[in-house]
Amino acid sequence: MAESIDFELLHDDITDVNKKNAVLLFHGLTGSPFEMKKYGAFLFQKGYDVFCYSFPGHGERIHEIETVTWTDWCDFAQKKYDLLRPDYNHFFVSGLCLGASMAVYLGEHNKDITGIVALSTTLFLDGFCIPWTASLLPVALNTIVRYYYTFPEDDCYGVKNERTRKSLAKVMSKVDIGMDNYPLNAVQGLLKLSKDVRKNLKKVTSPILCIHSKYDNLASTKGAKIVINGVSSKIKKYVELNDSYHMVLYDNEKSLVMNTVEGFLSDLSTFQIKVEEMCVL
Repeated sequence: MAESIDFELLHDDITDVNKKNAVLLFHGLTGSPFEMKKYGAFLFQKGYDVFCYSFPGHGERIHEIETVTWTDWCDFAQKKYDLLRPDYNHFFVSGLCLGASMAVYLGEHNKDITGIVALSTTLFLDGFCIPWTASLLPVALNTIVRYYYTFPEDDCYGVKNERTRKSLAKVMSKVDIGMDNYPLNAVQGLLKLSKDVRKNLKKVTSPILCIHSKYDNLASTKGAKIVINGVSSKIKKYVELNDSYHMVLYDNEKSLVMNTVEGFLSDLSTFQIKVEEMCVL
């Protein structure tokens, strides 16, 4: 691929660190930053610098997906956070699917995150489109089979809206923006990350917003509810959608999702500014 699908959206006119706010975005399993572009553009228009990079074994390096582990994803995310965080007064993390779990993971290991936004948090593969063969995963994941079998993407592409689904299918057939299946090695990585995240939820103290569809085809609301009930955050909010599937940033309630996120980030930024002003006084 000639052009990188990673992206950084920066407000060059804002140089005062006290006025600079940023969001680090994480994409989904076997996906790429492409799926976060509209979300990123929306947040950029609202005044945030936005960063999104491909996880190891994803995006332009999809051929490497069998060679990376879940800890490679975590190390990658932490390094990006460490590099970017010092330049901003308020810094948020947000993700979809695997990216949502990673955002929570960072919240468990970094107390200076201003806020966490988890979309379609995938701690379990238990959505309504998951085939019965998923029950065999625990066996397959512990054998060499995991290097040769792929878990197929269902034909709805995680989108309930039929018009959007057709457009997405057309784009997927023409552009290399992600995989149309889930290699078992990658699934194993997702589930190991999930186990680690669930063990450490009490460590999360940053404000958190979880948005999840009641009809998510890949992951039921179980994981999101475990997160929202398990964190120690004093500020936490759970929003359940009723007219979307997994890809909530592209489905019928995408405007509701983005506006809810923007309101959450804006309220936190304003609150933090008031606390800082009180400390100065």
